[in-house]
Amino acid sequence: MTHKGTIYVVDDDPAMRDSLEFLLGTAGFKVASFESAASFLSALPQLEFGCVVSDLRMPGIDGMELLRRLAEHDAPPPTLIMTGHGDVPLAVEAMKLGAADFLEKPFEDEHLIRAIEASLRRHATAAESAAERDDIAARIASLTPRERQVLDGIVAGQSNKLIARDLDISPRTVEIYRANVMTKMQAGSVSEIVRLVMRAGTLKD
Repeated sequence: MTHKGTIYVVDDDPAMRDSLEFLLGTAGFKVASFESAASFLSALPQLEFGCVVSDLRMPGIDGMELLRRLAEHDAPPPTLIMTGHGDVPLAVEAMKLGAADFLEKPFEDEHLIRAIEASLRRHATAAESAAERDDIAARIASLTPRERQVLDGIVAGQSNKLIARDLDISPRTVEIYRANVMTKMQAGSVSEIVRLVMRAGTLKD
């Protein structure tokens, strides 16, 4: 049976770990639990991607320090922080450190599940967007300096004749460069070229 994602529960309270394992497992998630942030961090390099649900108050490495250490990774997992101490400054600090959400105990089961699902969706969307930007950036990087100049002209809406005049080359040469640009950018139209450049965030003002 397929599962909705992997959840890593980090909590020093065995009863809370058991409760969350049962709840999340019933909701269709694959669950692994850890009795401390230190044990989770030790295992992290071997773990598949997932969402972390961590208590805030723990001996040794607490939830805040866990967020700080996860932030040092290139692609930190979405992390939800649980606390029995609903203190707004802590919530703000947790969010600044990268927490995906902040849940005050006791919380509704559905609230936790919705928060996890939303965090995983946001991460998936961000990852897909980043991968797409990287792919488009690689296509742009494959262009020669002259092809990049022609690309800039295309995106600016210039005709072949105007691009040729600006670059002091013949319109026929611009046509050749333009064809190369379309091929390397894997685009079938000018509008597609513009969309690609906009997605890559390299559109000039």
